[in-house]
Amino acid sequence: MKHQIYGEELKNMPYESHPQGCDSPIWRYSKNPIIKVNPFKGASRVFNSAVMAYQGEFIGVFRADTNTGIPYLFLGRSKDGINFTFDEKPIVFHDKDGNPLKMEYGYDPRLTEIDDTYYIIFCTSNHGPTLGIGKTKDFKYFELVDNPFLPFNRNGVLFPRKINGQYYMLSRPSDLGHTPFGDIFVSSSPDMRFWGEHKLVLKRAWSWWTSLKIGGGPAPIELDDGWLIFIHGVTNTCNGYVYSIGAIIVDKDDVSKVKYRCDDYLLTPTENYEISGFVPNVVFPTSVLVDGASGRIAMYYGAADSYTCLAFGYIDELVDYIKKHSTI
Repeated sequence: MKHQIYGEELKNMPYESHPQGCDSPIWRYSKNPIIKVNPFKGASRVFNSAVMAYQGEFIGVFRADTNTGIPYLFLGRSKDGINFTFDEKPIVFHDKDGNPLKMEYGYDPRLTEIDDTYYIIFCTSNHGPTLGIGKTKDFKYFELVDNPFLPFNRNGVLFPRKINGQYYMLSRPSDLGHTPFGDIFVSSSPDMRFWGEHKLVLKRAWSWWTSLKIGGGPAPIELDDGWLIFIHGVTNTCNGYVYSIGAIIVDKDDVSKVKYRCDDYLLTPTENYEISGFVPNVVFPTSVLVDGASGRIAMYYGAADSYTCLAFGYIDELVDYIKKHSTI
């Protein structure tokens, strides 16, 4: 079925055709990983990062685990969405009065454009891990919204436009540690500062690969009849956690209402760079490029908390697959 997709044409978006013999609606880039370990001075690993089209090229906010072991957010730029150059120093956020802020840490960013502002949602510290909201208009000066969420919370995913006059964001309330639990909630805000009307969107454990916890991934993709949302699901095995990638479709106006919930994962760790690394058995989606003309997508995902990788697909095939494998 052909679906209307809301988005600009991205002719220069990285893409690779569906390989023969692959029956999945998502397939890996044959030259993964696109960012390997020690990619620039002072950074040991770059993963779980957000990329978007910008001024005819591509820009990204990258999680880089530094040689101190502490993760910070760095800017990266690319002409082709595959080969990136990075700033040598982390992003500096400022308060509303223009004073630079010292960040304890920052990781797992998502990047969303609304009107003329680019929002960075990431995990930072406010007496424990919680969501930070940064914003910029030019990727040169960055402001931080003052403590929008209480701890503990992770996986903030902002919808790319207002819905019925409100901003909406997915999140996963958590705890101080590695969070052996977690469901997806949605919150609304009139101004990106004050968040409330929190609603449960989706509970974990409808399928084996989601048995421990779930969380949002890239910014939702608007369709004619809903929002396509990629998620990660985690299960606990005798050899530790396994992170997989899945998807749901929520209602266009009531984003707390799940219309379709795919029972099958779309991607699970099978390649060496996903199975073996700093944290083994992880595929973790954080951003998606969408060509509004063709419906092609390029998904950036972290692998084994060590690498940045790409996967590809078609919106129409994905939506049909999700609906076919949904028990809702």
